[in-house]
Amino acid sequence: MLLVTGLVTAMAHVGSVPAAATAPQRTATEPPKEVITDFADPEVIQVGATTYAYSTSSSRGTVPVASAPSASGPWTMRGDALPTKPSWAKEEGGFWAPDVSRRADGQYLMYFTAPSAANPYMCIGAALSTGPLGPFRPIGGGPLVCDPREGGDIDAASFVDNDGKRYLLYKSDGNALNNGTPSIIWLQEVNADGITFVGPRRELIRNGQVAENGVIEAPVLIKRPTQYVLFYSGGSYCGDDYFTGYAVSSSLAEPFSKAYRPLMTTETVDGAVRGPGGADVLGDHVFVHGWVGECPGEGTRSTYTAELGWANDRPVVRGSRVRYEAERGVLNHAEVRTGAAGASQDAVVAKLDYQDSWVDIQVFAPAAGHYTAHVGYAAGGGDAQHIVTVNGTTQFVLNYPAHGWDDWRQVPATIGLNRGWNTLRFQHHSRWAELDYVEIA
Repeated sequence: MLLVTGLVTAMAHVGSVPAAATAPQRTATEPPKEVITDFADPEVIQVGATTYAYSTSSSRGTVPVASAPSASGPWTMRGDALPTKPSWAKEEGGFWAPDVSRRADGQYLMYFTAPSAANPYMCIGAALSTGPLGPFRPIGGGPLVCDPREGGDIDAASFVDNDGKRYLLYKSDGNALNNGTPSIIWLQEVNADGITFVGPRRELIRNGQVAENGVIEAPVLIKRPTQYVLFYSGGSYCGDDYFTGYAVSSSLAEPFSKAYRPLMTTETVDGAVRGPGGADVLGDHVFVHGWVGECPGEGTRSTYTAELGWANDRPVVRGSRVRYEAERGVLNHAEVRTGAAGASQDAVVAKLDYQDSWVDIQVFAPAAGHYTAHVGYAAGGGDAQHIVTVNGTTQFVLNYPAHGWDDWRQVPATIGLNRGWNTLRFQHHSRWAELDYVEIA
């Protein structure tokens, strides 16, 4: 796929854009940045001017902890935050997915997942410390949540709502039973201590999508102005099929609806992170882990970070492709064609055949800068061209090599976007092309 474009100053009228304009192609995608090696299931908090991160067990300790002056680093390993294991846990076995939050009394509460000595499953425990580096000391004579009938329980996370109510999220590990028991994300209200339960738990989501392969886990709950956003991981954690998805709800008492497409997959970040999962959110950054090396094998998981923005209170990650369907744009002297074989969601913009034919597509950028737009199209009457206008100013000519109708291909285009919503106009220039979607990386 060849891009032949010219990034030129906006012209007074369409005909003034030179059809043969060319410019050196450059890569505009900013992939997630690797920040800590061998650091899985990252949990990240801010305390004063310092950022702290915690991970699943590794050679560095039961719960390795690192610190940095900002979310972007540089990160320094600071030791083991949980040097003493609880009495109810097996001596051998990893501790998974820690969560750390500060309670109203100033103490730091850690949730962690550990292997039970009483049954073959993983269970959730709690520990306290007077500071974010620890040492955290296990509290209670047994696990906080542990039900062998549901495959054990893992991946605890804390959430405090705007009204001050505190909650524990966790996953019942049904997939560990290998008998079709569902994986379910639960929400449990707790007292200010974070360990005393208030009322019954309620289900937020369970596995069900094909891509999840029977597994959802790693919940993180965020309150946005108009809705709650639940981040979660899905698929087999071991390899490239692991992903980060999200679900939304207007109320904690209402059902959560999963997004149509995952937020981050190996494919949406163009392979920059393999199996991006175990997400956590801190301000305008999202943190995930991804595989380095093979699993199963000698591979490890590193922590990556990327800029995070909110489009109508839905998350958008810089460096992870987001698809915008062309048929949902604003059309002029063109039409939507449904039943388009092989097209995304079976619909495209057609009849972009006249000088005044165009479609405006709204796209979102989590930060200002250059991005790669991947434009899905089909052209069957020879090589075609559209004039692309970005936010009513910059214009360039985008070439569509002909491969046949209903043969959907992509061409890349480097565009400069403002932070927030931007308008891309695709207008007829030469011959004929149908427009399927635009993906912004």
